[in-house]
Amino acid sequence: MRNFRELEVWKDARKLVKEIYVLTEQLPETEKFGLTSQMQRCVVSITANIAEGCAKYSQKEFVRFLQIGLGSSYELETHLIICADLQFIRNTSSTQTIEKVQLLQRRLASLIKYYNK
Repeated sequence: MRNFRELEVWKDARKLVKEIYVLTEQLPETEKFGLTSQMQRCVVSITANIAEGCAKYSQKEFVRFLQIGLGSSYELETHLIICADLQFIRNTSSTQTIEKVQLLQRRLASLIKYYNK
């Protein structure tokens, strides 16, 4: 088993959780059960899947959970783009956050590639 607390990608994903929760406070009340809920679940899913994957004994299973986390990060990026399109958040906020999500995506993809060798 791996220790997820030692993975830099998990630490970065955890920081992103706080950022997304702060950002979703800006969304309209009408989105409480829509985009707000979806975005919060996505970002928590990233960290949770990295951690859950660490508990798996096989490398193949670990990679599978990393891939699920990666999928959640793409879902989160899409929600951020939609929020910007609907002008729920400022473009500067969405651009900066999307860049952090994309960096996390690259790091997850690199980790997946490394363990698939």
